[in-house]
Amino acid sequence: MKVLVVDDDQEIAELLKIYIRNEGYETVIVNDGEAALTELRKNSDIGLMILDIMMPKMSGFEVLKRVRREISLPIMILSAKTEDIDKIEGLVGGADDYITKPFNPLEVMARMHSILRRYTDKVVVGEPEVLNVATLTINRESHEVKTSDGKSIQLTAIEFGILYLLASHPGRVYSANEIFERVWRQESIISAKTVMVHVSHLRDKLEEATDGKKIIETVWGVGYRINEE
Repeated sequence: MKVLVVDDDQEIAELLKIYIRNEGYETVIVNDGEAALTELRKNSDIGLMILDIMMPKMSGFEVLKRVRREISLPIMILSAKTEDIDKIEGLVGGADDYITKPFNPLEVMARMHSILRRYTDKVVVGEPEVLNVATLTINRESHEVKTSDGKSIQLTAIEFGILYLLASHPGRVYSANEIFERVWRQESIISAKTVMVHVSHLRDKLEEATDGKKIIETVWGVGYRINEE
């Protein structure tokens, strides 16, 4: 597997290359958004992208939008843009994680492995491979979600993980911390706002595909659950 590093700061890109190599992966470095899209289209070995936002020719946000239209790929944003609105735009746009600069390279590697696990984990013994709930069919092994009329819903790994968790126990309310710990598989170290952003984006996709059906319900002050009605 190769990791695509997209950053116009060559020093940062080379630093990441050293750490990524130590983790056993090859690195491809490009310095602008257009080159990133070109590389992704010609190189099928790329298994994860680390993406800067402020770059020449095409912003990271635009790259993210275009990639999400074409392929399912783990994407980590690494940016000097630290405002909440930027983080929300990145996560809503489909990024699996958002890390701000300056950064600790060891933390970046740890989060990279966490993202890759979410994309490659096999079905856990005892968990059903296929769930049918609220007019949806959810296939855990293939990461496919379809409506009752056969329409496919494209989800990121995080969104799929949240949906599968809620659908596994219809009616049960999960707090933001519980969702983070079960889907991210780490102790909760982020704000509830990050989980809220992912749930909101997931809810929008489900409602668009089901003609406005309210599948994920917010229980104010508690958390989220699947609405089976």
